[in-house]
Amino acid sequence: MEIATVVKANGGCEADRRRLRRLRCSVKDYDWGKIGSDSLVYRVYAANSDDQIDPTRPYAELWMGTHESGPSYLEDADGSNGVTLRSWITENPKSLGDRVLEKWGCDLPFLFKVLSVARPLSIQAHPDKKLAKKMHKAHPNLYKDDNHKPEMALAYTQFEALCGFIPLQELKSVIQAIPEIEELVGSEEANQVFCISEHDEEKVKSVVRTIFTLLMSADPDTTKKIVSKLKRRLHMESQERQLTDKERLVLKLEKQYPNDIGVISAFFFNYVKLNPGEALYLGANEPHAYLFGECLEVMATSDNVVRAGLTSKPLDIQTLCSMLSYKLGYPEILKGSRVRPYITRYLPPFEEFEVDLCDLPSGASTVFPSVPGPSLLLVLQGEGRMSTEASADGISMGDVLFVPADTEIHLRSSSDLKLYRAGINSRFLYPL
Repeated sequence: MEIATVVKANGGCEADRRRLRRLRCSVKDYDWGKIGSDSLVYRVYAANSDDQIDPTRPYAELWMGTHESGPSYLEDADGSNGVTLRSWITENPKSLGDRVLEKWGCDLPFLFKVLSVARPLSIQAHPDKKLAKKMHKAHPNLYKDDNHKPEMALAYTQFEALCGFIPLQELKSVIQAIPEIEELVGSEEANQVFCISEHDEEKVKSVVRTIFTLLMSADPDTTKKIVSKLKRRLHMESQERQLTDKERLVLKLEKQYPNDIGVISAFFFNYVKLNPGEALYLGANEPHAYLFGECLEVMATSDNVVRAGLTSKPLDIQTLCSMLSYKLGYPEILKGSRVRPYITRYLPPFEEFEVDLCDLPSGASTVFPSVPGPSLLLVLQGEGRMSTEASADGISMGDVLFVPADTEIHLRSSSDLKLYRAGINSRFLYPL
């Protein structure tokens, strides 16, 4: 049932524009998702939807936003799906705020998701705007839009990922310790890494690009032989020493994706383990693969993915190897900063989005101040009451709400409440 409207006699139209809109959201059943009730996505979707839910399927992603591959719908008065959020925004452009409307037009510039990852996603990267336009024009069936896709993952549980290239000194150690890499790329090429200094950034990028491209381009028969050899060696050595975290991960990947070049390429990437409440952000052209756990993900409104391993989906190895930035080093981990009582903000270096986490103990209250841009709210735990100048109603786990620009929100919890807000980056809304 849509949030009850309280319209003031002297401001009905303006109040109605700022009324919160309940949303029904789309779900994705990719095979890497967790099954049935083990999946946070399943539990949120079951609470958000009146659909019959099959508990035997994988539930990988819940999409909240306007992307045509997984649109959200306004909830009608009878609880059914109404018009898409994108259609409603097109009819009500002032809901975005003037600055957002001028920059991005009649659309949300961000896409908000819940992810439940049971096994690794593909090794992948997302194109920048220039490449996205080119790829969408050439292959619109594979690359569904012409936008870039910077993104941020905020851990809800312990969350594991491969992200970006390891630092140069670690890469030198890997080349020495993993002889199978040299077998795949050649000793002359592999040994180049020992002749470069981290102070020569362009030379470092050139050498890493050469080695990584040779590795990823190895023919399938050679890859199969070398991956098998790596597996045998690690199993033998595990009888005499404790394997490293990365070596144990590689053996796990080999079980899930036997003979896949992504098994060996994992040695090139940082193995990141996020605690709940920590976030990882990724710009365009950065390699990554989510491995396990549940997170909130927000990104520019796009679904463009270039894959090169650990997947049965179509690969585009040459495009991925040519597009990567080849920046080396451990990624920045965001722990958030307190901006209001009970509210922590995660602010990545992208204009399109930020995320606030509201942890509200039972009986407590707080306020989301009005901002000159739209937001999406997701309740993942507990119950409470939400009110604006235009509306007031109860909220509970699974509720997703569209918040128009310039809308102040008051929250009070009746049980421990965990709520997430995805909105436009504050640095864009309030430039210095």
